[in-house]
Amino acid sequence: MSFLLYLFFVLFILICVFLILLVLIQKGRGGGLASAFGGGGGNTAFGSKTGDVLTWATSIVFGVFLLLAIGLNLIANNYNTRVTAPVVTNTSAGGGGGGTTGGGAANTPAASQPAP
Repeated sequence: MSFLLYLFFVLFILICVFLILLVLIQKGRGGGLASAFGGGGGNTAFGSKTGDVLTWATSIVFGVFLLLAIGLNLIANNYNTRVTAPVVTNTSAGGGGGGTTGGGAANTPAASQPAP
């Protein structure tokens, strides 16, 4: 189980770095909201379709990023519940100390209890 967790974690880091680089190579729109209403037409080094390809690729990589994040969360939660399963101890035996601290079966550590 831990192999799958580490594999997803490494894949997630690689997708994160790739998404950061993909966003950084895109040209800024420049006009802010003005470009949404038809203003701010600009020139690109590789033609007008380059922005469309980069936008498409960013959307695809973001989708993979989102799916990996959800999958990694589910796998990590499953792994953590298996590793940190609560240890049930019998605290009703012994005791009767009258409110004093120390002694009694309730204060024994869970590691010294025999496994069922």
